[in-house]
Amino acid sequence: MKSSDKLPDSMKEKFNAILSLTNAFSDSNLDSEYKEVIRLALAKLSRKRPSPLLRGKENVWAAGVVHAVGMTNFLFDSSQAIHCKSQDIYTYFGVAPSTGQNKSKEIREMLGMHQFAPEWMLPSKIDGNPLIWMVSVNGMIVDIRKMPREVQEIAFEKGLIPHIPELKKA
Repeated sequence: MKSSDKLPDSMKEKFNAILSLTNAFSDSNLDSEYKEVIRLALAKLSRKRPSPLLRGKENVWAAGVVHAVGMTNFLFDSSQAIHCKSQDIYTYFGVAPSTGQNKSKEIREMLGMHQFAPEWMLPSKIDGNPLIWMVSVNGMIVDIRKMPREVQEIAFEKGLIPHIPELKKA
């Protein structure tokens, strides 16, 4: 069992209620990658002490977490294969735009979400994130993908990069 699957017993009902709302939205408007990142965000919010999910309405939390993950992954950019408008999220969950935006901002601040944040990116977007590959080597910031394999392996072992680029291609 992954730590992202562990929830306090007191939070399971609330988590599942919000998750069912976000899953329905994801199934009709997004994809399985978004669905999983949204689930991870909800799980992390559930494990906070005290969990902020205990206050407020489930539909507001659902709209906020979908919006927050969407902002992190450029969901509102129509050039992306999967995209939608913020208003579509608010309408689906029945919340006012100001309410949805405020909840999204609160979630992003609590979880350290921002564009290019590796923890909150869709797995399919990680390789295209230039910040993930920038590592300090002997005091200089370098693109680790341009470094020798041995250096990449050290960076991977230290958890500085998600994978060794050469191995991912194979």
